[in-house]
Amino acid sequence: MENKIDKNYIIGLLLMVVMFTAYSFFYKPETPAAPKKEPAQASETVPAPAPANPLLDSTLQSIAEKEIVLENHDLRVTFSSRGGVIKQIALKNYKTYTDFIQHKDAEMVLFEGTKSNLDFEIPVQNGTLKLSDINFATDAVNGTVAEGQSQNVVFTTQIQGGTLQKIYTLSDKGFEIQHNIKTQGLESVIRNAPVVLNWENHMRVLENDLNENRKGSHINYFDKENTFETVGSNSLSGNTENADHPVKWFTFYQKYFTSGIVFENSYFEHARFSLETPLQDSTTVKIAKASAEIPYADLIGNKAQFKYYFGPNELADLKAVGNDFQKNLYLGYDIVKPINRYVFVPLFTWVESFVSNYGLLIIVVVLIIKLVLTPLIYKSYMSSAKMRVLAPEINAIKERVGDDAVKVQQETMKLYQQVGVNPLSGCIPLLLQMPILMSVFFLFPNLVMFRQKEFLWAKDLSTYDNLIHWGFNIPVLGNHLSLFVVLMTLSSLAFTYYNNQNTPDQPGPVDMKKISYIFPVVFMFVLNSFPAALSFYYLISNLITIAQQLIVKRFVNEEKILSILENNKRNYHTRPQKKNKFSDFLEKQMQASEEMKRKSDELKKGQQQKRKK
Repeated sequence: MENKIDKNYIIGLLLMVVMFTAYSFFYKPETPAAPKKEPAQASETVPAPAPANPLLDSTLQSIAEKEIVLENHDLRVTFSSRGGVIKQIALKNYKTYTDFIQHKDAEMVLFEGTKSNLDFEIPVQNGTLKLSDINFATDAVNGTVAEGQSQNVVFTTQIQGGTLQKIYTLSDKGFEIQHNIKTQGLESVIRNAPVVLNWENHMRVLENDLNENRKGSHINYFDKENTFETVGSNSLSGNTENADHPVKWFTFYQKYFTSGIVFENSYFEHARFSLETPLQDSTTVKIAKASAEIPYADLIGNKAQFKYYFGPNELADLKAVGNDFQKNLYLGYDIVKPINRYVFVPLFTWVESFVSNYGLLIIVVVLIIKLVLTPLIYKSYMSSAKMRVLAPEINAIKERVGDDAVKVQQETMKLYQQVGVNPLSGCIPLLLQMPILMSVFFLFPNLVMFRQKEFLWAKDLSTYDNLIHWGFNIPVLGNHLSLFVVLMTLSSLAFTYYNNQNTPDQPGPVDMKKISYIFPVVFMFVLNSFPAALSFYYLISNLITIAQQLIVKRFVNEEKILSILENNKRNYHTRPQKKNKFSDFLEKQMQASEEMKRKSDELKKGQQQKRKK
């Protein structure tokens, strides 16, 4: 099983954790898309020679192939009587990145039968019948599904006196296609063995940055034990996997789109999956193959009922498929997934309903999030202010005690206890904000909402902006420099400088204030190939956070804070002492420090006595 994690995500997460840990330490706070097909007349072409199989009706097998185009609000589906198969799926309201940049009015083809194929192999008494080799009769004609209705395309063929039907159903909107296989009078023809489904999918190039799209394309499947598995994620090498349990559905996942099949009332048996990356073919992202068995009883009992999904990785559309199909949308690790699913995705969707400019949409979302987090920001700033006003007294302790670090620590903790200050209270609000920063880090690279949405100089917010670019690759940086990432880095440096000016110097061999300037620069390299929407979100978040702290500062009177702390210190022995976890922590730390000092003094005394002897 392959389930690798992109090193850029790991580097980014580690940098975020290190950055905020450091902050809290001293802040205390070309294939062109197929041309649009008009539903005019069903086309007929001369078919390839049909196999001479005595089980089949020779008259039916000699007729010309017929193509039927059926469309709804979202899909244009081309069917073929040759095999009774889906020949092409085009998403009417989407374009490939290339067509978008070149301003072409072309629908995005997600499934192309000239390269990809979806076939069923039925075991019969004299061998195996591949349905793709059989001609089917149909009375279906081109058309558009009427609003509020659904429409069937029925293919029928005769097999030694029995009947096999393939029925497709398309609703007036949406990305789902129902598919039923029905048999009648074939019990003596079909062997009591599983039907094999084979799906080979040559994933087409849909987005910018072929290499990143290859790493983000893989196979997902969901089994009978309600286990969700991924094959070949973040990998360019060959991947194969056999499912351990019967499979409810499997999908071919690309960055913003998914093609998949659900077994409606049963499970696929002995599913096998494989992926390979055709590095020499720049028109194909990956070649994905899936093979699975359909029980004989399900076919003969007319329970071979499937649902296909060809559409975007939108949470609402995926969830409508049922059977936990929404798991195809990657929303990050388990710790942040609920935040993305129940907070950010609904919030972005709600704001999108009344804000049409997607840069402004990001600004509105950041304002809402920051407004909700204002109490945490205020608490963090208040803690920082308390530490600032105590800095002179702590420095006085250092001068009085000297180089005895243990004694300095004891006296400092004693001071905190007397004035009623918890030095950890500033970093806790910052740590509570980290899941939000991590959530958007995973969300934006998978949010189709920003796909092909322009803002300022960014032509497509779902990929990096390359206003600054060159014709060769630089290690780590690549062949471009995202201007939004540069601005985000400058805002992070400004944020760091502002906080350093309001943070007391911390003792230690390393100047953490200087170190803190390194993280934003390193982070710039990590985010350079991430979506421009993510960099813009962090940019606006930094600017609003600085503005919040400047506003909070106007309402914080540090002289009053110092007066309160001094009054607490004077009344320390007379006021009732409330026992709390922090007080217990300080008391235990002081006891531990005293014990360490005692043992250290005894050790030194023992060593001196030995030297005298």
